Amino acid sequence: MRITVVTCVKNEGPFLLEWIAFQRLIGVTDFLFYSNDCTDATDSLLDQLQEHGIVAHLPNPATNRNYQIQALNAARRHPLVRKSDWVWVTDVDEFLNIHVGDHTIPALIDACQNPKAISITFQYFANGGVETFEDVPVITQFLHSHNPDLWCAETAIEVKSLVRSDFPLQYYRAHRPFHDDAKETPAWKDGSGRTVPAPFRRRANKRRVRAFPAKGARQFATLNHYALRSLDSHLVKIDRGDVNRENRAFDETYWRERNDAAYFDDSILRYAEALKVEMDRLKALPGVGDLHDKAVALHKARRDALLEQDSYLAMQRQFRETSPYCAAEEAIINEIAGV
Repeated sequence: MRITVVTCVKNEGPFLLEWIAFQRLIGVTDFLFYSNDCTDATDSLLDQLQEHGIVAHLPNPATNRNYQIQALNAARRHPLVRKSDWVWVTDVDEFLNIHVGDHTIPALIDACQNPKAISITFQYFANGGVETFEDVPVITQFLHSHNPDLWCAETAIEVKSLVRSDFPLQYYRAHRPFHDDAKETPAWKDGSGRTVPAPFRRRANKRRVRAFPAKGARQFATLNHYALRSLDSHLVKIDRGDVNRENRAFDETYWRERNDAAYFDDSILRYAEALKVEMDRLKALPGVGDLHDKAVALHKARRDALLEQDSYLAMQRQFRETSPYCAAEEAIINEIAGV
């Protein structure tokens, strides 16, 4: 089975090897990376990995600021995608945690009875008070998240989707494929092997384009989303900006909404030992380890440069001191307390 992952990156250098190694563990066979405006050796590291036959790396084809949309439109015509059995559109801070069989994508597909698409629900993992960036696997550092069935005040949580080659595709987008309802109703499952809700499949309204109720949707798989990582890395992320779209703020609201640490979940650690072995194997490839170390050094250097600016020092203090509750949850707490 050929499974191709498609992703867009900008300044993700320190995190690439972990993510690539993890994807290989769960059954991804091919990688299609699009990068733009990198200053932390991301592009150099991907070029080196391409020389070793690990990934395919291209400059993002965007002619405007719609980086992800234009890249996904181009990806559809790429040979790796055209010869794939399945396509997995995801980001470098997202890890597909599979709970069935041998914990691989083929096992998930089998559990879902081989549909034409599978949409897996996000679970946002909190910063958990980790301030300092360390060059160790992200999945081993952050083990607390929100209640899996409830994010902030929402019972519907965003998804990402695996898409089979014969899905009646109009186009790929970040969270799901789009198709013509008039042609067919493809078999489309959630992370528990249930048919996805009709309002989601039909894009019945804006809220149902990329989300549906999360309760009961994670029996077979969860999509662990490490949107914050360490406080150091979050400050560098703010400086970088969103790789996928312009004018998105990684501000206090973004932080609070993703920093709910009420629920402990270490199930992804089932991959930790094998992940280290695969990361070490990748690092041992000529030139790869050195470029990874360069990316780590540049990430730290950028953090240090940012913390010489009063504005970033103020943001660092703000994130340290901000409420651990999202605005909606804090409003409920205050109402109960009579504040």
